[in-house]
Amino acid sequence: MPSVEIAPDIFWVGVNDRTTDLFEGLWPISGEGVSYNSYLIDDEKKVVIDLAKAMKTDDFFAQIAGIVDPKAIDYVVVNHTEPDHSGILRIFKQIAPNMKILCTKKAVDMLDGFYSMGDICRVVEDGETLSIGKRTLQFVSTPFVHWPETMMTYDAADGILFACDGFGGYGALRGGIFDDECSDLAFYEKESLRYFVNIVAKYTGPVLKAIDKLAGVEVNTIAPSHGLIWRKNPGRIVELYKEWCECASGTVENGITLIYGSMYGNTEALMNAVAQGVASEDIPMEIFDASRTHSSYILPSLWTRRGVLIGAPTYEASLFPPVADVLRLAGTKAIRNRQAGWFGSYAWSGGAQRELERILEPMKWTLADTLEVKGGPTDGDLKRARRFGADFARKLGGS
Repeated sequence: MPSVEIAPDIFWVGVNDRTTDLFEGLWPISGEGVSYNSYLIDDEKKVVIDLAKAMKTDDFFAQIAGIVDPKAIDYVVVNHTEPDHSGILRIFKQIAPNMKILCTKKAVDMLDGFYSMGDICRVVEDGETLSIGKRTLQFVSTPFVHWPETMMTYDAADGILFACDGFGGYGALRGGIFDDECSDLAFYEKESLRYFVNIVAKYTGPVLKAIDKLAGVEVNTIAPSHGLIWRKNPGRIVELYKEWCECASGTVENGITLIYGSMYGNTEALMNAVAQGVASEDIPMEIFDASRTHSSYILPSLWTRRGVLIGAPTYEASLFPPVADVLRLAGTKAIRNRQAGWFGSYAWSGGAQRELERILEPMKWTLADTLEVKGGPTDGDLKRARRFGADFARKLGGS
């Protein structure tokens, strides 16, 4: 994509990534892609804010060269040292040997560790300002959004907040880079939720602190490091992030996430009957086959919904591994205090429920209802499963 002017002499010079399969080597984006948003300010001092992964070096520098000579860059603002933001630094230093890095104190050690560049770093303090000509930049410390060294950069002249990982999302940019140019805003909002839960959710406290800290700042445009630039309604993505943060303290939807796995179809048969029961109570529900759906897509539903129905057979006297893996990752992401029910099948001995209880105990989930059958479910078992689903949904709806 060619560069885009987002304000007088401020340009988006980012790149799209539609070839990486796993973001952070973990979260799938092969279908959605991701953008690495970088910004160039062409003032008396030439400033680049945030960079990109090293794999996009040619595209990145071509963007800058269309506006200014890359050799003329005076400052690179590293809001966040993670390599998807900073991977081009070594080449940047070779091209612009006189440039300085602006970053927080904690970032210096990280940049030295990644790139041996501590010597060209200039530490900026929380609230510090820097005149670059017509414009003045202000640096805002936002630790653990989502690493301890992270900050945001603010341009008061046009009210632009370069928000780094804050308010970002998955999804390569489809021609337009702004929210008001987007024909499928629901896609980017959904991918922002997935990004939030995958990347940021463990740090909801720091995110809320950052939102409060910026409450008195006039923000006309939010320019994150990934995803859409919000200029028509920047408050929309802030409110969404605030809403998602509040899920950590229990403000969640009264809906159900149904996660299941099945080896030979017996637990799947129970699942279909359970789902019928839930549907009869008219409560929102999403269904995921843990064997075929990456946890990245399941976690957002677990994060935002209060009820969880878990369908998993006994496997070697324990819980079916794909389902167990999703639940353990939910614990890592600090998804707490859910209402759960479990159903499953076994052949010669049980054990799934014992393992499930061990997984759920530190997460403080309440396992309210269980249903287990031996071998293939009978017609009577399927009727019990329908009642099981309906009862769970009814109790959840009334709680």
